[in-house]
Amino acid sequence: MTRVAFLGLGVMGGAMLRNLARAGFDVAGYDVSPAARQRLADVPCRMAGSPADAAAGAQVLITMLPTSQHVREALFGAQGAAAALPPGAVVVEMSTGDAVETDRIAEELAARGLRCIDAPVGRTPREAAEGKALIMAGADADDLARVRPLFEAMADTIVHVGPRGSGIRLKLVNNYMSMVGMVLTAEALMFAAKLGLERETAVRVLSGTTAGRGQLLTNFPRKVLAGDVTPDFPLRMGFKDIHLAMNLAASVGAPLGLGGYAREMFALARSWGREEQDCTAMLLLLEDVAHLRRDEEHGT
Repeated sequence: MTRVAFLGLGVMGGAMLRNLARAGFDVAGYDVSPAARQRLADVPCRMAGSPADAAAGAQVLITMLPTSQHVREALFGAQGAAAALPPGAVVVEMSTGDAVETDRIAEELAARGLRCIDAPVGRTPREAAEGKALIMAGADADDLARVRPLFEAMADTIVHVGPRGSGIRLKLVNNYMSMVGMVLTAEALMFAAKLGLERETAVRVLSGTTAGRGQLLTNFPRKVLAGDVTPDFPLRMGFKDIHLAMNLAASVGAPLGLGGYAREMFALARSWGREEQDCTAMLLLLEDVAHLRRDEEHGT
C-alpha cells in the first residue's frame, strides 16, 4: 500500500485527501489550521502534528497550499517534510504557485535525492469532492506512472502536459484566461445594463452566441487552429465593430478597459498586413508582435 503525506487541507486539498483515503491509500494529512484538520475528523487517515511528521516513511508527498512560499516553508522550514522523506520519494506539487519558484523547489528536492512532479488541479471544489478534478502533470513519464493510481483516485482527467515545469505553466495560462474572462463577462453585462437592457434577456442571448460560448470552443478550432484564415469575418470588420461598441460605451459612461486594449490590437491588423484575414488571425497577429517563431505547418 502506498503511503501518502498530504500537506494543505483546505477546500480542494481536503476533498482530494478524502478521495485518497476512500480509495484505500494510507494517508497522513497536515494543515496549520486546526479547523481544517477537524473538518476531516471522520476520514480514515492519520492527522500529523507537523509536515515532517506527515512525511515520515511516505513514498509520495502531495502539497496543495496557497502559495509557493507556503510550499517552501512546508518542505524546508522548521519541521519541514523534505528532511523526513526517504530517498527516491516523489513530491507532487499540486498548488498554483510561481512557476520559476516551483522549478527552484524541484531542483532543491532533486539535490536531496527526491523526485518532483508539478501537477496543478483544474475545475471546482465540487468536482474535486466527486473525484472529477482535472490534473495537468509536468513530469517524467516514469514518475507519472508511479503516482497515476493516486491521480486516478482524485481526478477523471489526467493530462501529461510535458516535462517537469509544464503543468504549472499551463495552469497559469488557464488561470490568466479565466480571470480575464471574468472581467470581460462583467464588462459585457455592465455595458448591457448601462444601456438599459434587461439582464436576464442579455444573459440568455449572449449564452447562445459565439461571444458567450467562447472562441476556443467555436471559431478558433475550425479557422486559425486549422490553418485557415480566409475571412468568415475579417479583422477589418472586427475593428469597425469594436470601435462602434466603444463609442457607444463612451456615450453612456460605461468603462470598458479590455475593450480599449482590444481595439488597439485590431487596429494593428492593417499595418501588419492582416486586416483582410479572419478575426481568428488575431492569434497570428499577436504571435507576430511577440516575435514568436511559428510552425510552418500551422501558421500563415
